[in-house]
Amino acid sequence: MLRFKNGDLRLVLEEAKANGCKILLVKDHGVYMMSAIGEKDDRGTHKRLAYAIGCNPNVDDSDAWWDTARLEFGGDDFVERFDVTDPVFEAILNGTDDLLVSATETHIQLETAAPLSPT
Repeated sequence: MLRFKNGDLRLVLEEAKANGCKILLVKDHGVYMMSAIGEKDDRGTHKRLAYAIGCNPNVDDSDAWWDTARLEFGGDDFVERFDVTDPVFEAILNGTDDLLVSATETHIQLETAAPLSPT
């Protein structure tokens, strides 16, 4: 199961809501969520990405994030699309819960969870 922090994901959800578009769950170079339509930087890359904890190649060890992503989602890259008006995303926008994402061979499960205690 992977966790997305509310504070990171909220910015992506707000952008998707403002643009009336889908939320994308992406597994390629890391595991992240992004708005299907969003502001881009000079290189054409989306500015707002919410990485799963432990799956950000910019800060996490490459072997570690790759293993974590592979264990949860398998070895193939993919993109899954979700409606920003899904109740789980509304709960995140209107509260402080994080998002938990888990997968089987045929389904992706999204659920909210209380934020982790600071250590």
